[in-house]
Amino acid sequence: MSNSPQDALICPITYEIFRNPVVAEDGHTYEKEAIVDWINKDGTSPITRERLTVDGLRPNYTVKKLVDEFEKSLQKKNYQFRLGVDVKKSRKALFQTFGKSIFEAEWLTKDNKGPRIVLMKIDGARAKKEASFYVDLSRHPHIVRTFGLVDDNFQDNNNKPTNSVMLLQEYAPEGSLYELLQELNTVPNEQILLQMFIQTTDAMVFLVHNGIIHGDLACRNILVFRFDEQEPRQNLVKITDFGLSRHSSIYATANSVARTTLNIVPTRYAAPEILNNNGKSSSYTEKSDVYSMGITMWEAYSKGTIPWSQIDNDEEVRRMVVNGEILSQPANCQDEKWKIITTSLSKKPEDQITTIPCELCGELIEFNEFQAHMQPCAEMEKRRLQRKAPYVIQDET
Repeated sequence: MSNSPQDALICPITYEIFRNPVVAEDGHTYEKEAIVDWINKDGTSPITRERLTVDGLRPNYTVKKLVDEFEKSLQKKNYQFRLGVDVKKSRKALFQTFGKSIFEAEWLTKDNKGPRIVLMKIDGARAKKEASFYVDLSRHPHIVRTFGLVDDNFQDNNNKPTNSVMLLQEYAPEGSLYELLQELNTVPNEQILLQMFIQTTDAMVFLVHNGIIHGDLACRNILVFRFDEQEPRQNLVKITDFGLSRHSSIYATANSVARTTLNIVPTRYAAPEILNNNGKSSSYTEKSDVYSMGITMWEAYSKGTIPWSQIDNDEEVRRMVVNGEILSQPANCQDEKWKIITTSLSKKPEDQITTIPCELCGELIEFNEFQAHMQPCAEMEKRRLQRKAPYVIQDET
């Protein structure tokens, strides 16, 4: 867990900006709710491993003041920043793919009192919403936080902005899940993967709750903030790049751009109905995201292997998927979990059963079985719902 000055506003447990910071007996600052839960379960410091008590927690007014000042500075800017004035980016991209680049960025405030950040540049796109919408949409523990939009200040003689949108986002210290899987010698055990799937599903349910279709879920778009090979529940992931697909409700294709990440269909992750209808808007639904979730789970079990990697031709992959063929069961995937994946990969959307997570017992539960499942978990589920109440965005545009 990092303790750099740039992380002074970030809870080392949740990797979110503090709301109610407290100092523990180990001298470190934590989000109160998170450290109380940690102490009740573990009894020791997540950093030093010394014994901690809930009675020993004290408010950290200094950090609270810094957080309030930081949040107010974002609001004062209306979550809109200027490149070279409010923030600066590295010259070389940390990551680059077709139509999208990620740059390391830095706050240009006088005391540089902000969390670590990156700048995501999406070529050939324009924002459909106000900056505050993108900020509010990221206020979920398993969605990468967006701090605002960035104007690059470069305009042509007709005073028209460049054909790209830039989002200022939090930095993920472990990179993407795809990168992590590629670097590891073996696939993480199934309980670790399950925790990552639960957190991802939790975020996807949140997006659906707010009328957003992800459209491009894959291991490359799941970022890892904490990885622990020994303790599954200490792993933390967040999703990114939602809405970057055809017929996006939050981004628009720039008129002068013929080809961009917004109009490319990710064939090897896309649902049959999308591939069969040439990416028509009606094909992008909650059900098509469920299919992509199944593919993403397969990809994680397969150590980041690209789906259908043995087939070079995307058109052949499209034909197979449309005809109902599915990927083979990974050897390390138990039959119970494979059943969930294969249900997600049903050729017919109406045959799919959407799953939602029970975060406390560690299972993905089918919608039609959730009420029955709640009986033995009633008290724990009540506690979970109180801790993580749904947050609905009010779209004012």
